[in-house]
Amino acid sequence: MMMRLIGGTLCGLMIFGAAALADDGDVQSAEAMEPYTQQVKINDDKTIEFKMTPIPGGTFKMGSPTSEVDRREDEGPQVEIVVEPMWMGVYEVTWDEFDQFLKQYHIEKERGAQPIPEDRAADAVSFPTPQYELGIEKLIAMGRSGGFPAADMTQLCAKQYTKWLSIKTGRFYRLPTEAEWEYACRAGTVTTYNFGDDPGQIKDHGWYWDNANDAYHKVGQFKPNAWGLYDMHGNVAEWVIDGYVADHYAKLAGKGPIKAADAIVWPEEEFSRVVRGGSWYHDPPDLRSAARLYSEPKWNEQDPQIPQSIWHHTEAFWVGFRLVRPLQEPDAAAKVKFWEPQDEYMRDQMLKLNDKQIRAVP
Repeated sequence: MMMRLIGGTLCGLMIFGAAALADDGDVQSAEAMEPYTQQVKINDDKTIEFKMTPIPGGTFKMGSPTSEVDRREDEGPQVEIVVEPMWMGVYEVTWDEFDQFLKQYHIEKERGAQPIPEDRAADAVSFPTPQYELGIEKLIAMGRSGGFPAADMTQLCAKQYTKWLSIKTGRFYRLPTEAEWEYACRAGTVTTYNFGDDPGQIKDHGWYWDNANDAYHKVGQFKPNAWGLYDMHGNVAEWVIDGYVADHYAKLAGKGPIKAADAIVWPEEEFSRVVRGGSWYHDPPDLRSAARLYSEPKWNEQDPQIPQSIWHHTEAFWVGFRLVRPLQEPDAAAKVKFWEPQDEYMRDQMLKLNDKQIRAVP
């Protein structure tokens, strides 16, 4: 390991199949997609695994109708979006998986700095610096191993994890786009939640403020949605790739149907970036399928560092993420956009923190 130290139609949803070749050559059409368990060898003594399930391609209306109770202005007008087939994580990424990524910082630091060959520069991953102690204490108290969702990381940290995982497995993993996330959450439904319109039923489908006892819980404890995805409502809110623009849907109005890839808002600033699904910290309106939450500077209020960490928050113990693997793998440039910071602020911070970060080729 080379490194250098630098610091068809269903409930209003049209489902279709698209011929494509997956990166490992084992699937050539959407119809052939199957659930699978991905194993990742960390070392001779450690292997982690997680489950992925196929999400059919199709079209849907992103956002909420004006008649929806608790609807917010940034959820409309509704826009017709075309989503390509993909696999999505059955569960939110857990600490059992994510901690193996975080440990690489210490492992690589002990090995010492080595130059990264020019022909492997694109494969280099930035490993996050250690988390502020205040955050660690809270997370340990809520549960760190045994199936608890990883939380409190920044979007950049989650993106670098997906890059590390992709290089380790040879399969392209990334964060979902905001449109992909809502499409998968709805699973063919057009109701307020993927189980209906009654918020009183949330207690049977996810962890939220009234039943969570001020903490996240082990993944998969409630009923999954129709496509086999657990905790799409509650537990931890989930990062998507998009930046937050309040009137984004209004800008897309009248242009549909729009490909999900063309509906992405690539972040241009540190704040704000979208998280979806609501969490243990939220009330039912924030758990709705169309509800949009977003990052804010106050998520870092207790971080005393100057500059503050670009890897961990200090007040976002309710934010995590889940994985997506598209059936049709994009070109190298497109992959980089999903993995590396695209905004000047984040790129600048990574350069300024050269002496505190480790970048290596897994």
